[in-house]
Amino acid sequence: MTQGVATAGRREWLGLAVLVLPVLLISITVTVLYFALPFLSADLTPTGSQLLWIVDIYAFLLAGLLIPMGTLGDRIGRRKLLLLGATAFGITSVVATYAPNAELLIVARALQGAAAASLMPPTLALIRNMFHDPQQRRMAVAIWAASFAGGSVLGPIVGGWLLERFWWGSVFMINVPVMTLLLVLGPMLLPEYRDPNPGRFDLISAVLSLAAVLPTVYGIKQFAADDFSPQALLSVIVGLAFGVVFLRRQRSLPDPMLDLRLFSSRGFSMSLITSTLSIFALVGLFYFIAQYLQMVLGLRPFVAGLLTLPAAGTALVGSMMAAVVARWVRPGYIIGAGMMFAAAGFLVMSWIEVDSERWLLITGLLLLGSGVGAVQALASDMIVAVAPPERAGSASAVMEASTELGGALGIAILGSIGLAVYSEEFAEANPAGLVGEDALAAHETLGGALGVAARLPEHAAAALLDVARSAFTSGMQVAAILGAVIMALTAILATIFLRSVQVDSHTE
Repeated sequence: MTQGVATAGRREWLGLAVLVLPVLLISITVTVLYFALPFLSADLTPTGSQLLWIVDIYAFLLAGLLIPMGTLGDRIGRRKLLLLGATAFGITSVVATYAPNAELLIVARALQGAAAASLMPPTLALIRNMFHDPQQRRMAVAIWAASFAGGSVLGPIVGGWLLERFWWGSVFMINVPVMTLLLVLGPMLLPEYRDPNPGRFDLISAVLSLAAVLPTVYGIKQFAADDFSPQALLSVIVGLAFGVVFLRRQRSLPDPMLDLRLFSSRGFSMSLITSTLSIFALVGLFYFIAQYLQMVLGLRPFVAGLLTLPAAGTALVGSMMAAVVARWVRPGYIIGAGMMFAAAGFLVMSWIEVDSERWLLITGLLLLGSGVGAVQALASDMIVAVAPPERAGSASAVMEASTELGGALGIAILGSIGLAVYSEEFAEANPAGLVGEDALAAHETLGGALGVAARLPEHAAAALLDVARSAFTSGMQVAAILGAVIMALTAILATIFLRSVQVDSHTE
């Protein structure tokens, strides 16, 4: 422990367990809905457009409001914002659970995303307030990061288990007891902190932040769905234009919503880049893994979710080990090593074939989880440690917003590349007997090919599925190779630019 610095006791570690609750739940909520879509579609009969909004509106509002909420928490009190967000998240979860139609479910999901944005920044910022010793803080952040990564992996398992036993609304109802527990324990175990000189909350900056993030994320998601349509391109351009206006305004304000001076620190900016790119590659690859397990191997959602557990387990181990090793080794070297572990995991994934043994997938996930866990733990710690205490909420919001953006980009870019490989290989094989809409659907996605095969005679269906599954696996291999290259290059850059950064002393 660092001399002259107060160390955390039992109250602080119990408080950390409370802070992990919303992080774990929010990350589960992001992925659990995908498995409920067939069930709620049968019950609510949404249109195709409504179904997309049910899925996407949560992420849009979460990403768009993170920076304003982080700044708001610094001003009104981080614990206060956390408890208000927990209340709102619980209420909107009940509304979503019993939504009688698609329109009300979309509204509930939007409000749920806004509530989630008020939960995320205070959790990491409060860790900064509760753990003053660098070693203890680093371990606490590692636990926080592991819970965030683990929740994403647990989502399919939780969703599969619930949907095999209850109705689709159960994937929302599980939020209520967790939020209730947070509301009961939060005031008892969590300290309050607010900026002693907060300045004025700039509503114009909040609007500009939304105007920048929402169309950008929307456009990126449309890229993944519509193959670079003009509408998606225009949306991204509009979002980037508002982003420029937002940044220019921050330079002119005495109390900016986003303190741009944070980016002058190599510890902050490079950690932000490594965190974003690790999530970019991870989410982009998991987009393929989920389909590979269910559509290529034919596994049930629950079983498919179980096979992704190695990534969650090693993410926890990687996070803890990185926090321990950082006592003797500078964070830059550990982050670089973590990125190389992730690169190795992606490389192993690139060898997977349609009929590969499952140990190959598990090995790749073990390497991937440990690497990304280490990177996320130390990058998150460096981001909040470098920021001044009164700006910790804003700094953590920037990191979480970049994580959301990284995930959206991963699906859009790696997903689009993988689908392009699928389409090209499928067209070259050209399975006989497909015409019109059937040929178009099977050519576009593996899911479309499965739907077409269900209507064909057995022999023709088997031939179609062989081609489609092989083409999809080829696309996944290309995405994995790109992920490996990105991780390896980022590992080199992180090691070079962070090798002299020493977080404990806040110097570079």
